[in-house]
Amino acid sequence: MKIAVIGSGSTYTPELVEGLIAHGSELGLKSLYLMDINSERLRVVGGLVGRMVAKAGNSFRVELTESRREAVAGADFVLTQLRVGGQQARHTDTILCLEENLIGQETTGPAGFAKALRTIPVMLDICKDMRELAPNAWLINFTNPSGIITEAILKYGGVRGIGLCNIPIGIQTRIAQQFQVDHEAVDLEYVGLNHLAWVRKIWVNGQDVSAQVLSSEQYQAANIPELSLPKEFLGALGMVPNSYLRYFYLTDEMLRDLKAREKTRAQQVMEIEAALLEKYEDSHLADKPEELSKRGGAHYSTAAVSLIRSIVGNAEKHHIVNVQNNGAIVDLPPEAVIEVNASVDSRGAHPLAVGRLEPEIRGLIQHVKAYEELTVEAAVHSDYSKALLALANNPLVDSVNKAKRLLDRFIEVHKLPLE
Repeated sequence: MKIAVIGSGSTYTPELVEGLIAHGSELGLKSLYLMDINSERLRVVGGLVGRMVAKAGNSFRVELTESRREAVAGADFVLTQLRVGGQQARHTDTILCLEENLIGQETTGPAGFAKALRTIPVMLDICKDMRELAPNAWLINFTNPSGIITEAILKYGGVRGIGLCNIPIGIQTRIAQQFQVDHEAVDLEYVGLNHLAWVRKIWVNGQDVSAQVLSSEQYQAANIPELSLPKEFLGALGMVPNSYLRYFYLTDEMLRDLKAREKTRAQQVMEIEAALLEKYEDSHLADKPEELSKRGGAHYSTAAVSLIRSIVGNAEKHHIVNVQNNGAIVDLPPEAVIEVNASVDSRGAHPLAVGRLEPEIRGLIQHVKAYEELTVEAAVHSDYSKALLALANNPLVDSVNKAKRLLDRFIEVHKLPLE
């Protein structure tokens, strides 16, 4: 087996490699190609990866390359974790949104829209390389905004692809810790879109513990401001909301919190990454540093490698992934990408039936999905009108005038080829 990782200069990469080391022999992994356009970051991250693999005594070889085509050629799996424009572009987008008194939010918000417009053309180029050089490969996408990117891949990429996020497995892991069981003993009935999802039910070893979990704590992602939702609201909702939903449920409070901060999340991440890369440079370091969890990389390896193992082993195991709807959610188009439980085997991910959405979550899901559909069309066709409609339809953008000013600034700053 050959696995290619596009965007390997990411500080996440050692987290991924830890899982490949643990399961490389089982997978028959022979070569791991790490590709990045940033030669310095590739050298530093690749150096640590090489030491990790050598320490573990694994048989697969690690190759570093700046050539995407070399990385992709003959691959069985292509993993994408890239960031077009880097953290600086994220910072710029956040500031532009705050100047309009809007939450940027680089996945479900208008900063995520800007990121998608920069990223989708690159992802479709990767798909083109895969069609030519690795036609039987699977594309596993971690690149944010994951739901939008995966929808573009599956609608226009012409490759086999699945989108993945570490938030669901993070929720599973925290519940497992609460009940002192292995995370595989925890089952979630999970429904929605990427970073816009709810846990309807929770089982531990087959026992329904939903009420206990809902009343005990809120499951907070490390990179989301810690603002609590009212207990009365959570009780009425009867579900565990993904922590990113605070941007929609507590918009005013979240905006005030973000404006009061001295640094954007992008600036914080740049500092974290600088410290990590300095650690990675240490020739004596041959393990993933604990500090990586602050970057948001926790459980990334578990999610990715478990998914690959299910495909390779034709395991028919359940994973929470980004996949085309195909009727799983009655209230959304069949081609829309959703984030739900799916049975995964050698043919891919098959979403499990969800049925109709409850009215308390249906409207927001449909609203955001419409925005996502328009964003994909705008990026694929370089269409200014579709881009304007997309941004105007984002629930976090409260004025069409703001949408137009913001779109024009995104085009100017990032030189987006929209017509």
